[in-house]
Amino acid sequence: MVPDIIHIKDRKEGTAELFLVKDVTVLSDLGFEKEEIEYVMAKNDEKNTFVQLPEIKHSRYVKTVIDEPVINKTKEELRKDGHSFFKAVTKDKKEEVTIFDLTGDSELVLAVTEGVVLASYTFDKYKTDKKEDDSVKLKSVYIASPVVQQSNCDELRKVCEAVFITRNMVNEPVNKLDVKQLSDRVRKLSDEYGFSAEIYSKSKIESLKMGGLLAVNRGSQDPPAFIIMEWKPANAKNDTPVVIVGKGVVFDTGGINLKTPPGSLDDMKADMGGAASVIGTMVALASNKVPYHVVGLVPATDNRPGFNAYVPGDIITMFNGKTVEVINTDAEGRMILADALSYADKYKPSLVIDLATLTGSAVMAIGQYGTVVMGTAEDEAFVELEKAGEEVHERLVRFPFWKDYDELIKSDVADIKNLGGREAGAITAGKFLSHFTLAPWIHMDIAGPAFLHKEDSYRGTGGTGVGVRLLYHFFKQKTNQ
Repeated sequence: MVPDIIHIKDRKEGTAELFLVKDVTVLSDLGFEKEEIEYVMAKNDEKNTFVQLPEIKHSRYVKTVIDEPVINKTKEELRKDGHSFFKAVTKDKKEEVTIFDLTGDSELVLAVTEGVVLASYTFDKYKTDKKEDDSVKLKSVYIASPVVQQSNCDELRKVCEAVFITRNMVNEPVNKLDVKQLSDRVRKLSDEYGFSAEIYSKSKIESLKMGGLLAVNRGSQDPPAFIIMEWKPANAKNDTPVVIVGKGVVFDTGGINLKTPPGSLDDMKADMGGAASVIGTMVALASNKVPYHVVGLVPATDNRPGFNAYVPGDIITMFNGKTVEVINTDAEGRMILADALSYADKYKPSLVIDLATLTGSAVMAIGQYGTVVMGTAEDEAFVELEKAGEEVHERLVRFPFWKDYDELIKSDVADIKNLGGREAGAITAGKFLSHFTLAPWIHMDIAGPAFLHKEDSYRGTGGTGVGVRLLYHFFKQKTNQ
């Protein structure tokens, strides 16, 4: 459940309180005693600008912000302080909090609120023996600020809700969210939030000759799906759409090239993280009625080693007619994405962006701390996407896309092969995908940040929903151009 975010004018009794200040002395206007202000100032001198006042009856906290122009680093620190505040008030068993803005800066207020709300996410629906503390849920965040409007609160809550929806899908095990259940969830979300959705069945996919998606699906007893979503408001600022594509492998065993290292199968329910982020982005755009035309595509299947599973040496004819020599069945994500990227060309898009938990190479290169990007789009598109990423601290690292890498996926028996060597694995995966789109295109390998095994502040553990906030800000900033 996403907490309500409510703008208020007067103090609300009984809530935990966070005072956001640049000058600690202004707290005297809100009834703080001289000793309390001195206590906060002393703690600030110790470089601890997030201070809990030692009281028994009240939960009061002060966050001191340096009085200088707001930068992205400051906002990220505030999100983390929001997480700390949430953790503290949960221990106090508070279900409502108030954030008092004494800075007069809406960016600061909304950043700390975002941290509080995102930190409140939990995935405990399958726990039957819950601890007493587990029952304490944050219900409401009140904002007392002269510069924040209720419309700002509503927008932030809807974006956070889209992130929660995305996290939920990533965290669901495949026995609770297979391809059919994912498709059903998209239909329900489209009805609830107002974007359109169409689900292509296996017979339709066969008629379209989506060879990559069908090949990966051959080892599964469950049919594949091709999910098409569209948000096309009447007041859209763009004449041609942007298409976003998400890898929808609901569980990846590796296929015939079964994943064998210890632990390598444990979080493969999250291999549809790209699909979940695309769906979450459509929710965020539609719920906030962003005036931008966006199409979302999700090829969905699991990757199993059963039945007539595809095997190394197979040659697959893809949706766009190109042939692929299969080297490794665990390089399945690029096979299904390729068909979706080719399908995207029918929209004549101005830009195509794909998101995928695609390669371990991306994780080894930069870890969980950012997303690897590359592609054929103009520099301007990369810069705009990187700017949006910095805004929400979902940072992008652009990898080279030199022509030299094309040699690594050449095949002796087909147009290309689905795996290069050990070197530059994230880039050769991108090079493979580049054969299947004619549009300006950016590939986002989110394998590192999509799923976390250890809590990372407001991102939590498990599915993070990476990509939703980034793409939302990307599209929002494009509406202002």
